[in-house]
Amino acid sequence: MSVMSGPYPAAAAPEAVLFKAACPDCRARFELDADGLRLAIGGSRRTTFYSFTCPECGNAVRKPAGERIVELLTRGGVRTLRLHSAL
Repeated sequence: MSVMSGPYPAAAAPEAVLFKAACPDCRARFELDADGLRLAIGGSRRTTFYSFTCPECGNAVRKPAGERIVELLTRGGVRTLRLHSAL
């Protein structure tokens, strides 16, 4: 039996996206899924970054995110927080 949605067969679920990351403290290299990363977009390059917790040493890691990194993380389903400056 096949599952149909409208005139076309239902598409298979997309594969999970994995991002390669490294910890600057313990130097471990690993892969994280979108739930393991957070993206913060601020008003400048200095306030735009992504963060994660190293699965090896448990340290919080924060790295700058340029336009290309923002695009890749957003497309990969990473949760995004938009930072607003105080008036």
